[in-house]
Amino acid sequence: MTITNIILIIVVILIAIYVIYYSIKKKKNAEVEVQIDVDDKTYTIEKMTEFVKKRLDEITKINLYDIGLSEEELKRRKNKKYALKKALKGCTYGDVNDKKYVKELIFDLLQKEYGVSESNISKAIPFDIPSLLTAQDKFDILIYTYKKEFAYEALTELIKKYDLAVLKYVEGETKPSYVITNEEIEDIYEKENIVMSFVDKLQVVVQRIYQHYKGYSSIDEVRDMNIDGVSGGVSGLPESFLSQVAQTGSGDYLEQISEHKVPRACDSIWIFFQGKSIRLAFLSFGTESELKRVCQNIYKYNNPGQLSDTNGYKINEMKDGSRVVVVRPSFSETWAFFVRKFDVQRSTLEQWFKGEPGSDESIELLKYLVKGARITSITGEQGCGKTTMLMGMIENIYETMNIRVQETAFELHLRKIYPTRNILTFRETDTISGQEGLDVQKKTDGSVNIIGEVATDPVAAWMIQAAQVASKFTLFTHHAKTFPNLVTALRNSMLRIGQFSNEKTAEEQVVQVLNFDVHLTKDFRGKRYVERITECIPIEEKNEYTYDHRNEKTLEGKFDKFFDNATHYFEKITDKKLYAYRNILEYVDGEYVITNPITQDNLKAMRENMDETDAENFDKFVEKHWGHKIKQSVLVSSSAVEEKTTKKTRKPRKAKEV
Repeated sequence: MTITNIILIIVVILIAIYVIYYSIKKKKNAEVEVQIDVDDKTYTIEKMTEFVKKRLDEITKINLYDIGLSEEELKRRKNKKYALKKALKGCTYGDVNDKKYVKELIFDLLQKEYGVSESNISKAIPFDIPSLLTAQDKFDILIYTYKKEFAYEALTELIKKYDLAVLKYVEGETKPSYVITNEEIEDIYEKENIVMSFVDKLQVVVQRIYQHYKGYSSIDEVRDMNIDGVSGGVSGLPESFLSQVAQTGSGDYLEQISEHKVPRACDSIWIFFQGKSIRLAFLSFGTESELKRVCQNIYKYNNPGQLSDTNGYKINEMKDGSRVVVVRPSFSETWAFFVRKFDVQRSTLEQWFKGEPGSDESIELLKYLVKGARITSITGEQGCGKTTMLMGMIENIYETMNIRVQETAFELHLRKIYPTRNILTFRETDTISGQEGLDVQKKTDGSVNIIGEVATDPVAAWMIQAAQVASKFTLFTHHAKTFPNLVTALRNSMLRIGQFSNEKTAEEQVVQVLNFDVHLTKDFRGKRYVERITECIPIEEKNEYTYDHRNEKTLEGKFDKFFDNATHYFEKITDKKLYAYRNILEYVDGEYVITNPITQDNLKAMRENMDETDAENFDKFVEKHWGHKIKQSVLVSSSAVEEKTTKKTRKPRKAKEV
C-alpha cells in the first residue's frame, strides 16, 4: 500500500467522521431550534397555541436514541419525556399538580424559544389598554391576582367582597336571578386597579393557551376553585333550535342570534356556590365544538368507557374527587356536563350549622344519634347539603367501628378525611352490581354501613338489607320531601323489585328498620338548614279481641260480641297503621328548637351503644331538654307479656303512648 493510498483512506475517514458529526449536531439543533416567521399575527393566542402544540408534540415523540446522547443524558431526557407525557395525560383528569407542570413548561417555551417579551405580549391580550380587554380577559386577570393571595379560595373571596351572589334584575329579564354580568366584572376590574409585571402577564397568557389546549376552556380555573360545583350547556339555545329558527324565524330574531344577543348553549356556564346556582354571563365556550370538546374530556379519568349516542351519559369522578356527569345528544338536547365538588376539609357539623341560634343543641343531638347507633336517613332536595351533612355525622362514629361504604360514584372520600380509620368504599361497575357489592361487604367485618344515595329501587333494597343484617347501623341519603314520602318511597321500591307483594308487609319492614330522619332544606335564596329531625315510631301489634261472647247467655248477645271482634279484624286489615312519627327538633323562625322527646325504646338503645362518658352526658342532655330520665329497667316485649296471659283471662293491653 502506497503513501498516497494511506492518505486517501485517512481523508475518507475524516470526511465520514465530519458528516456523522454534522448530522448529529443538526438533529440536536432541530430538537431545540424552531424557525419562527415573525409577522403581525405571530404573538396572538392562536399562533402561540399552535406553536405550543407542535413543540410539545415534538418533545414527546422524538427518538432519543437517534441523537447520540451520553448514557447519563439519555436517562435524564427519558425521565423528562416520561414526566411530560404523564403530566399531559393527568392534567386532563383535573390533577392540579400536572396542570402546574405543563403550564411551567409552556411558560419556558414561550419566553425562551418563542421570544415573547414585554414589548410584544400585549398583542396576545391588550393588558395596557383596558378598554380593549374583554370581560373574560378581565376575569382571568382578577382570578390570577386573587389566586396569588387566596389560592383556591380566590373566586369565593371575589364573590364575597363584591357581594355578587345576590338576586338581581338583568336587562331584558322580568324576574330577578343569580347572575354575574359583564358590567360587574368590568366595574370590579376598574376598582381593583391592578398593576401587572411581565411575568404576571405571561402567566395569564399561558393559562389562556393551556385551557384551550389541554384544559377545560373558560371554566378551567373556575373548576379548580373551592366552590360547590360548575356546569355547562344547561341554558341557552341548542344548535338544533338555531337551525329551526333559521328556517322559520323572523329576521329580527335571526339578527339577534347572529350577533349573540340571544344566549346559545355554548354561552352557558353556571357555578354552584353556597347553595345558589349562579350564571356567569361574562364567560362562554365560544363555539359548540369547544363545549363538545370539554364534555368529551372531562369525564375520562380511570377510563369509564365511551360516551356515545347509544350510551348518552356518563357518571364518573375526577382525580380530585369531584363527581362529574356528562350528557350528550340524542339523550339530551345539547352537550352538557355537571361537576359537583365536595370540600372534605369543611365537612363538619359545626361548619354546616355556622353558629345559628340553637345549633349547639342540634349538633349535640346529631352526635348522639350517631354514637347511639341509630339507623338514620338524611333527606332533602338536590344541592341542600346531604353529602356534607353525612360526612360531618361520620366524624362522630366511634374509632373502634369499621366503616363500609356503597356508592354509585365515589363522592364521600372518607379516607381522605380519616386516613387512620378502617374504611373501605365499594361502587357499582359495568360488571359488578350493587347487590353483589353488598354481598361482598357482608364478609368484610364492617360495623357501620353507609349508602351514599338511595336513588333507585335496587339501592333502596340494599339499604333495608344492610340495616337488617349487614351492620350495626346504617346511614344513607334520600330525596324524599316528607317522612311519610320517605317510608312510601322505600316501600314502593321493595315492591317494584319483587321482594314483597304485599304493601303492608313491605312497609312494616321499612318502619322496623328506620329510626330517624334528618331533613334538610334549601330556600330560594340558597340558605341551607335542618328543617326537622323526625323519629319513626313503629306501632306494636295490639290484641283487641275479647272472649266475652262466652259469657253471653243469648245467641243475640254472642253475635254482638262476635261482630265486635270482626270489626277489630277488618279495621286491622283495611286501615292498619304501622307507624307514627314526630319531630324531635324543628327549625322555627330562624332558630333550632328541640321539641318532642325521643321514645324510651330508642333512648335506652342509644345509651347501650355509648361509652360511659357519652352515656353520662347523654343522660344530662335528655334530662335538660325533656325533663325525664332514661329508664334503666329491662323492657318486657309484647310477646313475653302475651305468654304470661292465658287465652281465657287475656285482656286488651293499653296502647303505648306515642
